Amino acid sequence: MAARLMRYLDSIKARDPAPRSRAEILTYPGVWAVAFHKVAHRLFRARWYFAARAINHFSRFLTAIDIHPGATIGRHFFIDHGFVVIGETARIGDGVTIYQNVTLGGTSPDNGVAGKRHPTIGDGAIIGSGAQVLGPITVGVRARVGANAVVTKDVPDGTTVVGIPARPTVVEGGQATDPRFVPYGTPCRDTFDPQTQRVELLRCEVETLRRRLDELLAEQRDHRDSA
Repeated sequence: MAARLMRYLDSIKARDPAPRSRAEILTYPGVWAVAFHKVAHRLFRARWYFAARAINHFSRFLTAIDIHPGATIGRHFFIDHGFVVIGETARIGDGVTIYQNVTLGGTSPDNGVAGKRHPTIGDGAIIGSGAQVLGPITVGVRARVGANAVVTKDVPDGTTVVGIPARPTVVEGGQATDPRFVPYGTPCRDTFDPQTQRVELLRCEVETLRRRLDELLAEQRDHRDSA
């Protein structure tokens, strides 16, 4: 158990340059939220629902992180800062990183659809701060969700999505996704919001047309002067 804890703390240190020691990581609210969830989840699976909920509420009071006892969480899950909500049927893979103010939310209960209502997050995925991932969708392995994105459709493996609603970014030259860990999931130097790219393309087209128009006007003046 001690070895597993050390590996877990080391996995967090590899993703967060702030802590100077393993002991410092033990003060993180996300670490405590995951620890309390492990206990609550066991009680939930044993059908001790009230006890599981009581631990969940105590954990939320201490950490400002609300993980439903029914959620399934893999190894080395890291919540960086608080105010995260994870629903009952959410499934989270190994090595997932979630930043503050993220919601893994479910479908509306008034449609009568039971069963899987919350997202499945693949191994190594990164969910940026403020993102809302809603419904029984799948965020693929090593996918990235940018800050404040609203995701309502599946995200393929290795894809970065941004915006409202979330859309895949366009990587210049068809470059493959950077395999390295990228804090908050969106490296501004490499990928851009697709809406911003479209605006930039339109701006370039307008500039090209303006230059061509100036050339035509200049040719017309030269022709008139020579006449």
